[in-house]
Amino acid sequence: MSKVTVVGAGNVGATCANVMAINEVANEIVLLDIKEGVSEGKAMDMMQTVTLLDVDSKVIGCTNDYARTANSDVVVITSGLPRKPGMTREELIGVNAGIVKSVADQILKYSPNAIIVIISNPMDTMTYLTLKATGLPKNKVIGMGGTLDSSRFRYYLSKALNVNAREVEGLVIGGHGDTTMIPLKRFANVKGVAVESLLDQATLDKVVADTMVGGATLTGLLGTSAWYAPGAAGAYLVEAILKDQKKIIPCCVYLDGEYGQKDICIGVPVTVGRNGCEGIIDYKLNADEQALFNKSAEAVRNMNNVLSQLGVLA
Repeated sequence: MSKVTVVGAGNVGATCANVMAINEVANEIVLLDIKEGVSEGKAMDMMQTVTLLDVDSKVIGCTNDYARTANSDVVVITSGLPRKPGMTREELIGVNAGIVKSVADQILKYSPNAIIVIISNPMDTMTYLTLKATGLPKNKVIGMGGTLDSSRFRYYLSKALNVNAREVEGLVIGGHGDTTMIPLKRFANVKGVAVESLLDQATLDKVVADTMVGGATLTGLLGTSAWYAPGAAGAYLVEAILKDQKKIIPCCVYLDGEYGQKDICIGVPVTVGRNGCEGIIDYKLNADEQALFNKSAEAVRNMNNVLSQLGVLA
C-alpha cells in the first residue's frame, strides 16, 4: 500500500492529486487545505470519476487535519501565496517561508519517513528552507522545478522540429526562474540526433528564450499561473519515487560540491527512485554552461539570503 499527501488544494495541488489518481500512482491520496470544504469538495469530484475512468486510487480531502496524512510515503507541498502586485520579493519569501516551514513540521509529526516534494514558490529557496529547517537527509527533499521546465523545453523543441514531443530529449538545469534556468541545448536531441544539427541558431535561440519565459507566457494568457503542467510534473516526480523508476529527472536538490557548488538547492539531473534523490548525474558542462550555472546559483543564493535576513533561518 502506498500513500501520498498533497498539501494545498489549489489549481496545482488538485491537478497533481487528480493526475496521480488517474494514473494510479498511489493507493491513497490525501488532499489537504486550510480552507474549509475545498479539499473535500475536490476529492469528492475526483472520486465521482472513478467509475468513468476505471481507476482504483482513493482520494480523501480534509481541512487542516494532519492526522489524516499519517504514514505518507511522499508529501507534495504546493501551499503558499502567489506574488501580488506591489509585493516585494522579500515579502513573498517571508510569507511563504512561514507557511512551508509550518507545513513541513506538521507533516513530519505524522510521517517522519516521508520524502518531501516542493512546488511552492520561490521553489529553490523553499526547498533549501525545508531541508535546513527539518534536518532531513538531503535525498529526502526535492524541488520539482526542473521537471516542469524540461517538459516545456521539450514542448518548444517539438514545435520547432514538428515532431512528437515524446521523441525529444532535453533538460533544463539551474534555478527555477525565467532568468535563472538553463536549457541545455547542447545535449538536446531527437532519437539521438543532436538538435543543434537540425535547427538553425536563431530558431534554437528562440526555443531557449521561449522556454525561459514559459511560465510568464502562460500567466499572461491565463491571468494566473499555469497548473496543468506543474501539477502533472509533481505527479510524474512522485511516481518515479514510489515506483522506484530510477529515472533521470532534472530536480532541485542539495549540492555539496557537485557542479562546483555547495550549500545550495538548485536544479541538476538526478536519478530518482524509492529513496528520493539517489544520485546526481554530472553532465560535464563546458565553460560557457558552467558560467551560466554559477550565475544562476548566485541569484538563488541571493534569494536564500533573505531567509537569514528575515530570521527564518539562523
